[in-house]
Amino acid sequence: KRALELGINFFDTANAYNRGEGEKAIGAALRSYQRSDYVLSTKLYFPMGEGPNDRGLSRKHIMEQCEASLRRLGTDYIDVYFCHRFDNETPVEETLRALDDLTAQGKILYSAVSEWTAAQIANACGLSRQYNLRPLASNQPIYNMFERYIEDEVLEVSQREGLGQVVFSPLAQGILTGKYKPGQQPPAGTRGADDSVNGVINSYLRDDVLDVVGQLDQLANSLDLKLSQLALAWVLRQPGVSSAIIGASKPEQVEENVKAVDVVLQPETLQQIEDILKQVADFAPAR
Repeated sequence: KRALELGINFFDTANAYNRGEGEKAIGAALRSYQRSDYVLSTKLYFPMGEGPNDRGLSRKHIMEQCEASLRRLGTDYIDVYFCHRFDNETPVEETLRALDDLTAQGKILYSAVSEWTAAQIANACGLSRQYNLRPLASNQPIYNMFERYIEDEVLEVSQREGLGQVVFSPLAQGILTGKYKPGQQPPAGTRGADDSVNGVINSYLRDDVLDVVGQLDQLANSLDLKLSQLALAWVLRQPGVSSAIIGASKPEQVEENVKAVDVVLQPETLQQIEDILKQVADFAPAR
């Protein structure tokens, strides 16, 4: 509710989030709002069962999971339908044709991809033109101050092909809020302290990374910003980035994060950030 009041109108989930429970939860949360007032996205690719047809980007799985997602979300259509990863076992043309058919049926409005390489995106866009299929609208990659692979090729190819980036983990699993300190245990109640969900964040919990975070926090303070606002503004500075997906456990976090959209980082600040980040230029998280 607070997000909508503040002008946030895009909500993202996936069928694989707790095997459909994530879709049910966000569908229930949005049910009382006018459908035209928000943009809803979900994804498919990861296993939704134990059978051979319960995963991937085959026509069968796409058609079946779209219907299942619509039921779980309690809606008639999905605004943006993401292919959660690339499927090496299904021809790209088969995937694109299935997505095009769903668009023609009005069950999805736009098709998109997530964590596809620049070559995979370029190939898919070329096939869409060749077969006169509706083009992909977006890519959803990870992007934050520590994970910047999309700057190499993905941003350039996507901008050329007309895809906007809807980036996830812009705060690096909460690392870029400054709550974690070098040489200290993660605070109780945080993601880093929860062994059931902290698999990815453990990659960031290194003293050299946390020392850099401390320096970034000092820079943010000098600009009268929260570190999270600095990190989000840094992500949103990219012309090819359309949106940054934030996760919040309390309304106050939404209120704090949304202020980043009004922050314009000056060239000297961007250079200061680059100088700080050079200290962990070789950072490569475990996946």
